[in-house]
Amino acid sequence: MKKLAGKRIALAGQRKNDELSRLVENMGGTPLVRPAQGTVFLDETNIQSDIKALVEGDFNWYIFTTGVGADTLYNIAGKMGLDREFIEALRNAKVAARGYKTVNVLKKLGITPVVRDDDGSTAGLVRELSAHDLKGSRVALQLHGDPAPRLIGFLDEQGCDYREILPYKHIPPQAEVMEQLIFELLNGEIDAVNFTSTPQARFLMSFAREKGVEEQILEAFSTTVVAVAVGKVTAQALREEGIERLVVPENERMGSAIVALGQYYQEQQLQ
Repeated sequence: MKKLAGKRIALAGQRKNDELSRLVENMGGTPLVRPAQGTVFLDETNIQSDIKALVEGDFNWYIFTTGVGADTLYNIAGKMGLDREFIEALRNAKVAARGYKTVNVLKKLGITPVVRDDDGSTAGLVRELSAHDLKGSRVALQLHGDPAPRLIGFLDEQGCDYREILPYKHIPPQAEVMEQLIFELLNGEIDAVNFTSTPQARFLMSFAREKGVEEQILEAFSTTVVAVAVGKVTAQALREEGIERLVVPENERMGSAIVALGQYYQEQQLQ
């Protein structure tokens, strides 16, 4: 029997849903595309002023939290004719990075971070930054439209003068899609939800709170519905929202998460 036979898997992401749907079907399951994250969009007008600040601001530290964010800033700097100045500014300061994708983007630019996380999470980045003296530093902090309270709290504790830069943002998903997902979760029509980013967890539980069904949704995730997180950062966001029973793949890839879910169900059958 295929590992996801008879299982209905909600795909909460907005990327690679065709590919993930095929994988779910090949494993015997039924994919349900329920994007719990709105469209990511850029506000290049604001980012251009941020780029100028990055190049001219004499920052002591540059902290990058996503590869897409770092790459976007460099590309917009290129459109402004400031790509060389952008790289030179990074070389003249200390750089910290969260996540292997971020490190890879910086590597292509010839930049090696002096600090990187120890586990792919923002908390891991804070742990590594704690070994350095940031007191009173001027910091450029690239975020991605999702709160980073631990990192910002750390910078506040250090008395840093920091500038938040958001090259892309997440907007709430369509209400009709969320209403459908909530209905299906409450009525036992979904066996697992696959989360591929932190905003999906936050948007889902925020919507559940607005509808007054937060406790029922948390109960579903603790009993009949399995939450799948693409990696440690998404898993951390789900735990912060009260969802504790998680499947997290060792290899932080979207396809690996679905495979890990299949393995989870197979192990459950053997118990």
